[in-house]
Amino acid sequence: MQVFIMRHGDAALEAASDSVRPLTLCGCDESRAMASWLNGKTPEIDRVLVSPYLRAEQTLATVRENLKLPDGQDVLPELTPGGDPAMVASYLQVLAQKGVKSALVISHLPLVGYLVSELCPQEAPPMFATSAIACVAFDADACEGKLEWQVSPSKLAKAI
Repeated sequence: MQVFIMRHGDAALEAASDSVRPLTLCGCDESRAMASWLNGKTPEIDRVLVSPYLRAEQTLATVRENLKLPDGQDVLPELTPGGDPAMVASYLQVLAQKGVKSALVISHLPLVGYLVSELCPQEAPPMFATSAIACVAFDADACEGKLEWQVSPSKLAKAI
């Protein structure tokens, strides 16, 4: 199974609570650019998992503009900033065992880094810029993955 782990786009600092911080214009633009780039790199994504926080849901909406995704998504409270990466990894393992070939996960720091480490025990948790995406090739039978690559909007800008 291919697991694409994406941190939400740049978000406003001020809001009534952390869970309702909206994306900035820059966050929308970077997420859109990353989705366009990913569109050329990946086969069809079978499943989408997203945090219930506003900025993650807005990132998903922006990604949908430039990347073909299945209808609907799994909104998981475990994908919030303080969520449990082991529970998310178990969820992904079940999806893989059910035949899901690829999944996009949109979440937050520090969870995105911890999730990479949970799926790839040999990896230290990597840092994620906003809108950055990491790709993990996950073997559900071995319950272990390999970090294939990680790309951020600034790396894309340098490549252009």
